[in-house]
Amino acid sequence: MRKRQTDRMGHFFPAILVFLVVLLAGASTAQAKSAQEIDIGVDVTLEQFASDIKGGKEFLKSAKGVLVFPSVIKAGFGIGGEYGEGALRIGGKTVDYYNTAAASIGLQLGAQSKRVIIVFMEEDALKKFRASEGWEAGVDGSVALVDLGVGGTIDTTNVKNPIVGFVFGNKGLMYNLTLEGSKYTKIVR
Repeated sequence: MRKRQTDRMGHFFPAILVFLVVLLAGASTAQAKSAQEIDIGVDVTLEQFASDIKGGKEFLKSAKGVLVFPSVIKAGFGIGGEYGEGALRIGGKTVDYYNTAAASIGLQLGAQSKRVIIVFMEEDALKKFRASEGWEAGVDGSVALVDLGVGGTIDTTNVKNPIVGFVFGNKGLMYNLTLEGSKYTKIVR
């Protein structure tokens, strides 16, 4: 009896894998947005960041560049993946568009949407990012996720990392997440 169940799972697993690949490929195609749509989403995300986080607006002004993904969709059933499109802003202006993609294996079921902001605090880190053909967090550079102090305040004197990140869910800043393994690739819009 147990061997029969194992055989069924062996046939079931590739079917799940194919389903998820098709689902994510369809989602990324359906999610492909115009430059104007991405820029509108970036504006809204940055406005939310500035209004929700005390000192957020000033913090962003001190950045050399800000990479913003207004919507990163993650879906999974044992095997998962995520995809989103965003823009890199330097001096408040969009200079390039990027997508982010990641895959994961483990206990997961369902889907979620999140917003991601990656802030380049040093010119050298920004140059390395822009020169890459596909930049992977944790491999090509480390992104430190910022924990906010009491009252959701950023203390810019304590932020020493060259690249810092913020992840927002539907209810505000999300904790205990990682951007490790997420790949960022320049796209044409």
